[in-house]
Amino acid sequence: MGLGDYFTNNRRGLSFELFPPKTDEGVDLLMHTVGELIEFSPDFFTCTYGAGGSTRDRTLQILKAVKDEYQIPVASHLTCVGTTVDQLRDYLNTAIAQGTDHIMALRGDPPKGQSEFQQTAGGLKYANELVSLIRTEFPELGIAVAGYPEVHQEAPSAEVDLENLKRKVDAGADIIVTQLFYNNEDYFRFRDKCTSAGIHIPIVPGILPVTNLAQIKRIASMCKANLPDSFLSRLGESDEADWQFSTGVEFAQRQVSELLNDGVPGIHFYVLNKSQATAEVLKAHWFVS
Repeated sequence: MGLGDYFTNNRRGLSFELFPPKTDEGVDLLMHTVGELIEFSPDFFTCTYGAGGSTRDRTLQILKAVKDEYQIPVASHLTCVGTTVDQLRDYLNTAIAQGTDHIMALRGDPPKGQSEFQQTAGGLKYANELVSLIRTEFPELGIAVAGYPEVHQEAPSAEVDLENLKRKVDAGADIIVTQLFYNNEDYFRFRDKCTSAGIHIPIVPGILPVTNLAQIKRIASMCKANLPDSFLSRLGESDEADWQFSTGVEFAQRQVSELLNDGVPGIHFYVLNKSQATAEVLKAHWFVS
């Protein structure tokens, strides 16, 4: 089954994003999380790839372990940061050899200490170039790209951001996975603009259930995601961990329910290597096996 097929043909796809732990103990905990999430019959797992490829080996180790254990498709993130085209080819060849099925193709954020993206000599400058490389030389891989309902923080305008997305789609992307958001109207508006621009591949909402007020403020500030004032106020009514967890889960359940009722092609969850919050959201929907 192709990557786009998970989100079309009268079915709704489900996927989870992981990140590579820094320790062996973290890997063990991650695999426990994967085992719990498998109960919801996801279509695939993705794993992030550190700036400059700093976690590239562990990314592939995680994906191989997940696929070997559960015989489920897996997708590696891949960025242009600090990498030549030849190094990208090497990574893609290794990923395929280890059973990777799909790639989340990204330009990538500037490494820590840099304020803006810098093209590596012999490397690529834009995500659409990476998509083109994969589609041309590694056609067996499915390709996902990122979309930004609230506009990429480096884009000078929503129009330019949409033009950049269209280039990625035209280069051969199979699906778009959105940045996290907390106002569904931002997603619906973005989806309508994509349709008007001639983008007709699945646009999959990316959802991060909130479990901690301080944490989500930090994450949202990094990606410039808007947190509704009413939601922040509700979260701030108590510092108790259980309160913030339950409040965040209830919000995510309502958000996902509205998205599903509006006919989204599926949901991609940013699980932060934990299963409990996402599991509580999924229990409220048909994803339970």
